[in-house]
Amino acid sequence: MYKINDMVVYGNEGVCKITDLTKRSFANKVVEYYVLKPVYNEHSIVYIPIDNEELVSKIKRILSVEDIHELIRTLPNEDYCWIENDNQRKEKYREIIKSGNRKELMKMIRTLYLYQQELKKDGKKIHAADDKFFKDAEKVLYDEFAYVLDIEQEDVVSFICDQFEVNEV
Repeated sequence: MYKINDMVVYGNEGVCKITDLTKRSFANKVVEYYVLKPVYNEHSIVYIPIDNEELVSKIKRILSVEDIHELIRTLPNEDYCWIENDNQRKEKYREIIKSGNRKELMKMIRTLYLYQQELKKDGKKIHAADDKFFKDAEKVLYDEFAYVLDIEQEDVVSFICDQFEVNEV
């Protein structure tokens, strides 16, 4: 169970602070909710029914600095695995984003980035659906990295690249 002031990641909302546990009555039924305030979207508030296991399972504790360094360190050892079939690729990427698995998000971002670079050599662009998955995955992961590392969101990519260089030495 989460507590007020816990910092979490929730789906596409990214990093959120649990600001309250509240009860609301609907049709003579009292439901308890986590109240989440996204860090990078000040105009949003998310209510998650505590008894809804599917929605609560999307709440993840934020990574530690050490966890982030470990993710980055292991990334070069991960396979670059492009899925040729558009429908299979879309389904796989939907699953990854929905799961919020940071390692899988990193692999997906890396795969899409490398594929995008291959296409650029031929003067082509990445498919719009792949670009959306790429941006969604980046937002979720990079928001968390920026928050935990106390850096600007736009500095996350250069931080990751710097870590690759440090790990190669």
